Amino acid sequence: MATTKKKKTTKKQQQEERKHVRTFWKLFGALLGVVLLVFLLASWGVFGKLPDETSLENPEKNLATEIIATDGITLGKFYKENRTPVLYEELPSHLVNALVATEDARFYDHSGIDAKGTVRAFVFLGSRGGASTITQQLARQFFVGQASKNTFERLIQKVKEWVIATRLERRYTKEEIITMYFNEYDFLNQAVGIESAANIYFDKAPNNLSTVESATLVGMFKNSSLYNPLRNPEGVKNRRNVVLAQMAKYDFITDEVKDSLQALPLEITYTPQGHDEGIATYFREYARAFMADWIEENPKTDGTSYNIYRDGLKIYTTIDSKMQKYAEEAMEAHMMNLQREFDSQNEKNKTAPFRDISEEEIEGIIESAMRRSDRWRQMELQGSSEAEIRESFNKEIPMRVFSWTAENRVKDTVMSPLDSIRYYKRFLRASLMSMTPQTGEVKAWVGGVDYKHFKYDMVKTGKRQIGSTFKPFVYATAIDQMHMSPCDTLPNTQYTIEAGKYGLLKPWTPKNSGGDYGGMLTLKKALAQSINTITARLIDRVGPKPVIDLVKKMGVDTENMPEAPSIALGTPDVSLYEMVGAYSTFANMGVYVKPILIERIEDKNGTVLYQNVPETRDVISDESAYVTLSLMEGVTQSGSGSRLRGSWRAPQKLYQDVITGYPYEFSNPIAGKTGTTQNNSDGWFMGMVPNLVTGVWVGGEDRSVHFQRTLYGQGATMALPIWGTYMKKCYADEDLNVSDGAFERPSNISIVTDCASYRDDENDVEEIPDEFDF
Repeated sequence: MATTKKKKTTKKQQQEERKHVRTFWKLFGALLGVVLLVFLLASWGVFGKLPDETSLENPEKNLATEIIATDGITLGKFYKENRTPVLYEELPSHLVNALVATEDARFYDHSGIDAKGTVRAFVFLGSRGGASTITQQLARQFFVGQASKNTFERLIQKVKEWVIATRLERRYTKEEIITMYFNEYDFLNQAVGIESAANIYFDKAPNNLSTVESATLVGMFKNSSLYNPLRNPEGVKNRRNVVLAQMAKYDFITDEVKDSLQALPLEITYTPQGHDEGIATYFREYARAFMADWIEENPKTDGTSYNIYRDGLKIYTTIDSKMQKYAEEAMEAHMMNLQREFDSQNEKNKTAPFRDISEEEIEGIIESAMRRSDRWRQMELQGSSEAEIRESFNKEIPMRVFSWTAENRVKDTVMSPLDSIRYYKRFLRASLMSMTPQTGEVKAWVGGVDYKHFKYDMVKTGKRQIGSTFKPFVYATAIDQMHMSPCDTLPNTQYTIEAGKYGLLKPWTPKNSGGDYGGMLTLKKALAQSINTITARLIDRVGPKPVIDLVKKMGVDTENMPEAPSIALGTPDVSLYEMVGAYSTFANMGVYVKPILIERIEDKNGTVLYQNVPETRDVISDESAYVTLSLMEGVTQSGSGSRLRGSWRAPQKLYQDVITGYPYEFSNPIAGKTGTTQNNSDGWFMGMVPNLVTGVWVGGEDRSVHFQRTLYGQGATMALPIWGTYMKKCYADEDLNVSDGAFERPSNISIVTDCASYRDDENDVEEIPDEFDF
């Protein structure tokens, strides 16, 4: 009986167990069914729209437009999000390994969802690591968005991530998913994607990152706001070391390597990529304006307009990044010295920084600047009265202002906006443009001393009187029309063009700078010493109109240039851009080539949208061009440009404190011309070697801001040192292949250029009078 009862009990227990098992499997099946149903509903879009096949094929994202130098260096970007995609081949293996080891160790084994990781996350509620795969994280970044704080909504988001992740895995290879992940992530500080992050945090391309640098960036994937090297360097270092430990755990690096790398300090080379920072800032603004015009005239095939902030265009330019760097360095070095001397000489100037104008005129300058300021414009838009606006200009407020001596060129101070206007007026401005004359390719473009604080571009936008740099055009006209030779002589006596001729209302009798007259001078020596009387005789022989016609063919805007003989001494306002283009005609055997800055434009897929076509025209004969060059070589042999050779007698203080880079000691052929305008308001130097023409301008924003003495205010002191320093740097870099040879001599030349009577003069050295070159 007992045995029978026991058997019945055992049988009953077995039935109960089978019942529980069936119940479990029913519940499990139901749960699985619910999960499958949820996934099915999600895939049907019941919980919100999912990306279609087109969206999966082309995920919507903003791509930065790159401005690329001729040597492949990125000069800058235009962006809403600073994102430039890279290819998988550009990602170093240790960067990929760091990501996989830290974020998804089974990445190559799953199809978008890590089952093992998911179960672990459910069982331990995430305490032993999350379950999101790299593909799920990519799905979230592309299509799902920021995680919701609502539990139910977050669950729905997670389901969407799973569905999208599986679709991404079906459509893309593992390498493509890795690449998209690196290109998509926002590392903050305008660093969207690995290309921007590598450049901004380490100043290098992704493929040049070291293992420890790669670990630093991968560590930021956890939370770039928390693990940000600018705000939390210690946290970033700790997170970096976690990444290195993960790499060792999965045998991507050895324990010995891990230990040595973890011991390294955190080293960041922060290189911001805002438009005010970096290289070629003025040129980049030119490129922005160029693109605005191009976009207006060139719509997409669907009729919509390109957008430089999100379409990922590539703008290939003619700028050489090294030459641009040398130009900016040369300008900075000289302008610091020149400004220091300028400020020193203004210490006893009661109207500083202005000279030779009345108090009423000064008030007019300040008033005009105040009305053109952003503060005035913004307050006016806000409805403030004129009295309220003026009152605000007199209130002292904290502000950051430009300073040559401050760190990063910015200092904190307290002053009124009105005082800040006068403060900024004291700074001398400058510009430089360098161009290959045979192709028109502009190699360097520096529109000012500091783009952040002085945004007005003095290469192309600004125009100033050009002084004696205009004289070679007068000489070239005489050579081309009258077959004159550098050896021809003219009397160095005062010369008058009578009233009525060329529309003159009264006689015109220009004076030589310094008041020296007498004797006969060759054209070569006359140009070298910038003799005004000789230039006056020449323009009277050829007439102002042929000279204007010549410079117009050379790309100079002559619309407002009067047909008056005074233009011979450089009274017209001309841009540096126009001057470099015009002078390049001489170095290119009489052929003008319009300056080129944008070589081509490509879309994000590499399709060429624009290809520059050079604009050229014959202006003067190759013989006339060569003879004019021969004349200008005299300027650097025995004239105001001879300090480039080292043969220069001047006060020691001048070349020690002001003439940056002296001695230059160039021995190669150089053709050039200095220029100085009335009252020393503008200093110019135009210098040429066979394959590079470079122009420099220096002056105040207002013509009344200038040196008192021509010794300091002439082009040979203000502008030439920038040219000399720049060219020394270019010659030191042999990769640039800047010519140190002679200018090409035409085969059919008939004009004598080697003057026996001038040979003795070639050994002369420049004497520096108090007043020299206008």
